[in-house]
Amino acid sequence: MRMNFSMKRKYSLSFLVIAIILALSVTGCYINNQIGKLNSGDERKKEYAKLSYYSPGKDEFVSPKEIVSFPEKTTGGNPGFGRFFKKSPNAPKFELPKQVLTKKDFPEVPSAYAAYWLGHSTAIIELDGYRILIDPIFENAGPLPIIARRMSPSPLRREELPDIDIVIITHDHYDHLEAETIKFLADKNIQFIAPLAVGARLKSWGVPQNKVTELGWHQSVTHGPIQITACPTVHYSGRSYNDKNKTLWASYVIKGEKKNLYWSGDTGYDDHFKEIGRKYGPFDLAFMEIDAWNNGWPNTHLFPEQAIKATQEIGAKLLFPIHYSTFDLALHPWDESINMVADLASQNNIEIVTPIMGEKVIPGITPTTKWWIAR
Repeated sequence: MRMNFSMKRKYSLSFLVIAIILALSVTGCYINNQIGKLNSGDERKKEYAKLSYYSPGKDEFVSPKEIVSFPEKTTGGNPGFGRFFKKSPNAPKFELPKQVLTKKDFPEVPSAYAAYWLGHSTAIIELDGYRILIDPIFENAGPLPIIARRMSPSPLRREELPDIDIVIITHDHYDHLEAETIKFLADKNIQFIAPLAVGARLKSWGVPQNKVTELGWHQSVTHGPIQITACPTVHYSGRSYNDKNKTLWASYVIKGEKKNLYWSGDTGYDDHFKEIGRKYGPFDLAFMEIDAWNNGWPNTHLFPEQAIKATQEIGAKLLFPIHYSTFDLALHPWDESINMVADLASQNNIEIVTPIMGEKVIPGITPTTKWWIAR
């Protein structure tokens, strides 16, 4: 018996509905996995209630300075979330220079002091024979591959990472914590260091409990001769609509036998820089974020002049700019921040370290150039 037109249409619609439901289910599972798990609210309250930077009533961590936003003051275009699905109009018009890396490009034994910037806030630091990987991001900056895509590919694939001793996470935003990379590293002989409550995310992606160390502000952990201390920043955390500030965020002091380094993480400007300088400075080198500022969110990230001021206040000899040229997070041209910081550093007699992505440098010794200026 032949199927009439209405029956065919009915079956076609049924298959379409089933296909849509399956696609949504798969997408939902994928996103849920990208978010990662959290400890329960009761666990958080019990463990963190006595901390001055945790609010048991709200069940959330608290920034040293309240994060504010002024949508009416936002500059640079439409700040709507839909922009993260499109190619950025602020992306470079030429392929950014980079040193493509493989495992073979790294020494078998890490050197006493060197750094490789891999774009945005991802870097490898070699210190006293140990290799530290910070905020490893190799793909996009969202819960789906089509969201917040890179403006320039990473110079290193995660599969080509050399042996890593320590992974440091500053906070759980997607442009700093990548689920697939954590899964890839989970079974390796690595110590993971993260702010309070971020450990649950790592463990949900396969990192064993005994490999995770969570730090509150001004808490330290040692690994061989290296001491790593978490410090405050003015920021926030979260990976979904309902988990804002359920995990902590941090900057880090990385102190070796001869070198004292500072990693800013994401932060707005405040007095915490002076405090860090007094307690832990001076520093041989400051990895300082310089991008993602906007008048619409004036204290979420550092403006260029604030990055210079912060470098001075912590007592750093060298400034290594990070958090730029990879994602369009703040609606301004990709090279605006680095141009401004380079000019301001020169005016303030601050030496900056600006390698191309993937380039190995010994800060203060290896000469670097203004590579962002098209030749």
